[in-house]
Amino acid sequence: MSVRGQGVVVTGAGRGIGRALAARLAAEGARVVVNDLDGPAAMAVADEIGAHAVPGDGASEAGVADLIDAARAHLGEIDCWFANAGIDRGHGLDASEDDWAASLEVNVLAHVRAARLLVPAWVERGSGRFVVTASAAGVLTMLGSPTYSVSKHGAVAFAEWLSATYRHRGVVVQAICPQGVRTRMLEQAAALQDLLSRDTALAPEDVAEAMWQALQDDRFLVLPHAEVGTYYASRATQTDRWLGGMNKLQQRLEGEGAL
Repeated sequence: MSVRGQGVVVTGAGRGIGRALAARLAAEGARVVVNDLDGPAAMAVADEIGAHAVPGDGASEAGVADLIDAARAHLGEIDCWFANAGIDRGHGLDASEDDWAASLEVNVLAHVRAARLLVPAWVERGSGRFVVTASAAGVLTMLGSPTYSVSKHGAVAFAEWLSATYRHRGVVVQAICPQGVRTRMLEQAAALQDLLSRDTALAPEDVAEAMWQALQDDRFLVLPHAEVGTYYASRATQTDRWLGGMNKLQQRLEGEGAL
C-alpha cells in the first residue's frame, strides 16, 4: 500500500505514538493533519514534519465534527483516520465517575463519533481506512486501572464491529495494541513501569513501523510486541489459568507496594 497523496488525520499527535505515526505517514508522502488538545505541541509537530495542524478537542461530539470539517477543508478528502488520542485516568474501584466518563469519552466514544461521520462517505466511494490505537490492555487487561482496561476493550470491540460490518464495502479497520511504549504515559505509570516493560518497552517509532508494515496487508490486529499474541491466545483458550497468572502478578505488585 502507498499513502502518497492520501489525506490522513492523526489525533493525539502532539507527542508519543501519535507523533511517530504522523511523522512516518508524512515521510511516506501522505498529506497529514495533526490534531492534539495541546495546540502548541500539534503545531510544533506539524511544522517539523510538513503537515497541517488542527489543534483542539478530538473526542466530544462537537469537537470531532469540527475536526473533520477542518480536515476536509484542508485535505478535500479524508482517506485514513488514525484515532490515536487516549487517556489513562482513575485507578482501582476508587476511580471516580468523572474518571470513568472521561475514559469512555476519549478512548471509545471519540472513535464512534468519527466513524459516524466518515464511514458513510467511504462506503459510497468504496474505500477508507480507520485505525484505532488501542493497547495490549484492550485484548488482555491492565492491572490497577479498570477505567483503562474497560475503555480499551471497548475500543477494540468497536473496531471489530466496524470491520465485521463494513469490510466488504471497502472500509479497512485496524487496531494497534502495543504493550509498554516509551511515552509520557509509561513515565507516569510509576511502579507499573516494570510490568508494562517486561517484554521490552518500545520507542514510539517502533510502533509506527509496526503499523506501516500492517498497512501492507490490512491485518486487523497490529501487535508491535509479538508476545501479546501468545498472551491473547492463552487468555482465550486457558482463561482460568491466565486469570490465575494475572492474579499472581497482582499479589506480587501488592507485596511490593506498587498497587
